[in-house]
Amino acid sequence: MELWGGLSETALRLSVFIGVFLVMALLELAIPKRELTASKPRRWITNLALVGVDSVAVRLMALVAKPLVGVGAAFYAQSQGWGLFNMTDWSIWLEILVAIIILDFLIWFQHLIFHKVPILWRLHQVHHADVDIDVTTGTRFHPIEIIVSMMWKVLWVIVLGIDPLAVVIFEVILNGCAMFNHANVALPKRLDQILRLVIVTPDMHRVHHSIIRREHDSNYGFNLSIWDRLFRTYNAQPEAGHLKMTIGLKPYQSDDPTRFLWSLKLPFGPLK
Repeated sequence: MELWGGLSETALRLSVFIGVFLVMALLELAIPKRELTASKPRRWITNLALVGVDSVAVRLMALVAKPLVGVGAAFYAQSQGWGLFNMTDWSIWLEILVAIIILDFLIWFQHLIFHKVPILWRLHQVHHADVDIDVTTGTRFHPIEIIVSMMWKVLWVIVLGIDPLAVVIFEVILNGCAMFNHANVALPKRLDQILRLVIVTPDMHRVHHSIIRREHDSNYGFNLSIWDRLFRTYNAQPEAGHLKMTIGLKPYQSDDPTRFLWSLKLPFGPLK
């Protein structure tokens, strides 16, 4: 897909990913919030290796059938005239804005469901098992979770008839925000308070990675913070404080989550 000025979709995605990743990684060195407990090189190798596997999984889905991924589904729905937006005459930018807001809610709701349904939690616990939280945690997901998440997105892209450009913009924003709000950075308190009125900040999302169940069952947002406030799943601060709280899951407070094969096999073991 070609965007503005001949910029390709792949180039945009990769540029934003690398740019946001590098900025957050540098900020983590300059203004870290917490002292990391596990080997950073080992964690990063595992987390980034999972990114690689996830990318391959999505590409394989697209090779099987282009409508199995978000942008492909959007083009297919557009060609068939399917979905709500394909029945309106809204301006493209209004449609993109509304679509991004709707998709953001749907991803928030999906995240909630992944915490509540045991078979889905098996997959999502790979993300939560990370014993530290930093920019790479925002990319740490089991490939099967990525596939399920993509199918959920494809369903709604077709039902709503979302424009392909809106899908690309949303996915780029979501990816960038996930790296931002998982970053181990110490934002000034006042800046955090202002930003979290609209978007999910690192301090807000860090609560979601607490070892305490009632805390990690809160703050499900990745981008907009309104959904947690609206549905009363918002938790302002961890009870132990950001510097003393324990990150991860109680059964996996070891070096195991820093290992790649262990992380891939986790959903298939006993649910603890």
